[in-house]
Amino acid sequence: MPHPNFILLYVENPTLSAHFYADLLGTAAIESSPTFAMFALDSGVMLGLWAKHMVLPTAIAAAGSHELALAVENNQVVDTMAQDWQERGIHLAQTPTVLDFGYTFVGLDPDGHRLRVFAPANN
Repeated sequence: MPHPNFILLYVENPTLSAHFYADLLGTAAIESSPTFAMFALDSGVMLGLWAKHMVLPTAIAAAGSHELALAVENNQVVDTMAQDWQERGIHLAQTPTVLDFGYTFVGLDPDGHRLRVFAPANN
């Protein structure tokens, strides 16, 4: 079976969300329309932003019921990114803290999707 290679987030406003992710990721969407935007991530995974009112079958899960996780090199990078995200006006649902898997924080995108940045505990 092929491994998953697309992540789709259901969003209220794909244009607004595409601007948010373009700024956060430092890259432009490779596809963009009023109802959908897509980013090609360095890992090879594609990130799609789909207008939730267009999703069929209708999605019932709320934003925040899953996380996109970004592993970074060390705790200092976690702190630097948390500061940068706060300066960008991104709401931090969790400020940097130590959990069993490592040092981490959680930011929220415009729809409330959780974006976790962490440095694994073995670093």
